[in-house]
Amino acid sequence: MPADNELSAILNRRNDINDAIDGGKTVQPRYGKTSVYTEFTEFSRKEIKEYENKFKMYNESGSGTISLAELKTMMEKLQAPQTHLGLKAMIKEVDEDDDGAISFREFLIIFRKAAAGELDLETGLGQLATLTEVDVDEVGVGGAKTFFEAKIAEVSKGSKFEDEIREEQEERKREEEEKKCKAQAFRERAALFGGGS
Repeated sequence: MPADNELSAILNRRNDINDAIDGGKTVQPRYGKTSVYTEFTEFSRKEIKEYENKFKMYNESGSGTISLAELKTMMEKLQAPQTHLGLKAMIKEVDEDDDGAISFREFLIIFRKAAAGELDLETGLGQLATLTEVDVDEVGVGGAKTFFEAKIAEVSKGSKFEDEIREEQEERKREEEEKKCKAQAFRERAALFGGGS
């Protein structure tokens, strides 16, 4: 689609929305697809991948959304069972597209609200958000301290995604260098044994 046609379509839609609002009608929002990495900048790429793995683990149907039944199962596995109405309330609190299920984006909203202190930890969503809490018994107080210090440092970074990508690339380079060094050392040892026979 040429740029002028695209711009024309956007302006026509805006005019239709304005006409509908002027006529007293309600206009449903249209959700565009955006990358969760750019929308949820408060989370690192690694954290988002961890959340995605948890989401996929509980999305047993593979539908891309956590249904009421899957949410019920998830809360039971977390040893925080909820009533049917409680589960519906959990979904309603984050269900932006009103489909009665929790998409991955909406799943991330739960953790965004938890990080911002907007969730009551006694509610179902608050209990769900505790999936990512640091277990002080497991890592010790020092581990919790370094975890939170790392979190603070991470939040203060401006371009953390670029840094993470750079770190991953450097890690791959180090691994390749190690492989080359090991292969060279092996060849040298093999030459010692091969030259003596």
